[in-house]
Amino acid sequence: MGRMRSFGAAVTAGALVGCTQLAAQTPEGGDQSVEGPAGAIYVDDGGGKDGMPVLFLHAFAGDSSQWADPLSHLRHHRRALAMDLRGHGKSAGPRDGDYRIDAMVKDLEAVVQKLELPRFVLVGHSLGGAVAIHYAGAHPGKVAGLVLVGAPGKMPAEQSKQIMGSIEANYDQTMKGYWEKLVAGAQPHVRTQILDRMNSVEREPALAIMKSLFADDPLPLLDRYNGPKLIIYTASGDTPNDLQNERPKIERVKMDGTSHWPQLDKPAVFNAALDEFLAKVK
Repeated sequence: MGRMRSFGAAVTAGALVGCTQLAAQTPEGGDQSVEGPAGAIYVDDGGGKDGMPVLFLHAFAGDSSQWADPLSHLRHHRRALAMDLRGHGKSAGPRDGDYRIDAMVKDLEAVVQKLELPRFVLVGHSLGGAVAIHYAGAHPGKVAGLVLVGAPGKMPAEQSKQIMGSIEANYDQTMKGYWEKLVAGAQPHVRTQILDRMNSVEREPALAIMKSLFADDPLPLLDRYNGPKLIIYTASGDTPNDLQNERPKIERVKMDGTSHWPQLDKPAVFNAALDEFLAKVK
């Protein structure tokens, strides 16, 4: 059985330009631009050459900056990267409005190929977790380890239909309530950071992303990936349909006293959990 550990002090709904010359990698990170199927994909890439690389995927309405602390922490001894998903941060949005999870996986495939990542640890938060599961299930040989942070499980169809109905009928009010729930327990500066970005994805792309998430069943692809796995979850993502309860044999860490963004609220605790997992990845 996966070990239940709470680090204490140390959602399903929440889950919600090509370069011929690449910038030199530095411990502080360097901006990269990769041509993906929907246009330019921004990547923050830096760190040393020793150790297994780690690639981070952010949550809905987030961007690569939400991984600033883990990136800085890891780059002292390994390469660490974070990309902006399509339509987020500095990455281009698709002209055809394709925000399906599988389309985002194609973007990740382009980054892995262009930046010549042989094998790497993949860390996905919320929406990024869904993308990470799809990629790992399709490319198990590339993923040396999979870390899922607040990643969505399979929501019952009737429940997802009801939620989507509420969002479509009263978008602004429903989304405001959704964000307030997700930032519960956040440090004040984290709450401000997250709420300042909650409208960074416009209504139609947001609806397209949520529809794709609600229709997704990540469990078969998660089961297909047989490499090392870790689930990091919080109180806001501990329903019967969340991954740690759907797949109780997977190693898990519960982070108490945080919002849906544990890497922002308690970066030292998050980094300690990540370090412990990375020490076991070959």
